Amino acid sequence: MTTLRKTFLALTAGAAMLLQPAAFTTAANAQEASATLHLDGLSRTPTEAANNALFDPNDAVLLLLDHQTGLFQTVNDISIEELRRNTVALAKIAEQANIPIIYTASEPDGSNGPIMDELPAAMPSAQYVARKGEVSSWDNADFVAAVEATGRKTLVIAGVWTSVCVAFPALQANAEGYDVFVVMDASGDVSKMASDAAMTRMAAQGIVPVTTNTILSETHRTWNRPDAAEWGKLYGEVSPGYHAVTESFNRAQEAAKSAE
Repeated sequence: MTTLRKTFLALTAGAAMLLQPAAFTTAANAQEASATLHLDGLSRTPTEAANNALFDPNDAVLLLLDHQTGLFQTVNDISIEELRRNTVALAKIAEQANIPIIYTASEPDGSNGPIMDELPAAMPSAQYVARKGEVSSWDNADFVAAVEATGRKTLVIAGVWTSVCVAFPALQANAEGYDVFVVMDASGDVSKMASDAAMTRMAAQGIVPVTTNTILSETHRTWNRPDAAEWGKLYGEVSPGYHAVTESFNRAQEAAKSAE
């Protein structure tokens, strides 16, 4: 919970900075951001302990598991609209930060349904791994090989159902030495009870429950970077209210300039 509180405070401060036009540069600079820019743009270099207390995007792989439209019809702990929005935003965050994305579906041609239409378009660099009927993606050799090939040891996982398709590989990977973060609001389950039980079970093993906004903020880390405008757009996608804030601010700025 300490990490989440710190992240919330950082986001609050960042929101104020977002309203400063000078912080923004063109989107063309986004591709020039280095892998360590989220640290280069800080006014204080964190100690190793302080840096390790937060999520490290440079060591991360995003795993999106079974975001299938048939399974969505069984989800009752989060609205489908929010689940879809957060999942797409999570994919865009990973793309923006050059975090490898691996996704899979249990039975895309069966009753669980196909992967949500808008997801592949949001993550053009993602790798799809087909399973051979395994309920847990960590029981599929090709999937684990794809994760191992990245050379990264921090897994960010979201999926449907939380208590099965997320929890099983999260627990297995954690047992094999991976640091695991589970994005709860980009995952869904048959009931709040099922989701809460899964979160409790995973947290007891050291798996960290987070939200999409947490991953966004800890990946972004600072507005002092040339791709700040692109990160600002992502905040608007995660939070429609935040989009309204920036929209009204921009309109006010335009009105002020017109009045000059």
